[in-house]
Amino acid sequence: MSVSNTRSKPIRILVLIARLLLGLLFFVFGLNGFIHFIPQPKTPMPDFIVALINTHYMIQLISGTQLLTGILLLSGVFVPFALVLIAPVIVNIICFHIFLAPASIGPGAVALLLEIFLVIAYRRAFAPMFSGQRR
Repeated sequence: MSVSNTRSKPIRILVLIARLLLGLLFFVFGLNGFIHFIPQPKTPMPDFIVALINTHYMIQLISGTQLLTGILLLSGVFVPFALVLIAPVIVNIICFHIFLAPASIGPGAVALLLEIFLVIAYRRAFAPMFSGQRR
């Protein structure tokens, strides 16, 4: 489902830019979870991240979700699904930074704002979830 054609051209362009930025963000960070091309910070990792790494699957699951979401957002395919899929990851990113690393919340805050903007832009796709009808 695409953004309604009844929207003005500037709004459609903003939605496209937001979708591509969020897609690029998650594509890059998701890919980094497998290829490790972004240098690790010099400061020690919080115990939470160490615990995720020690599970031997959680980082790959998170990175795979980010990578898939990034691909879907960049391609414009299943955008509402991608927004739902990445929402719990964004919530965890924000909570991690609020409670464990507030100084580096910038990228997470940007992701949250882009997510909210896109959910509003694609709100018609989410309407059936909130209709209250039983099947």
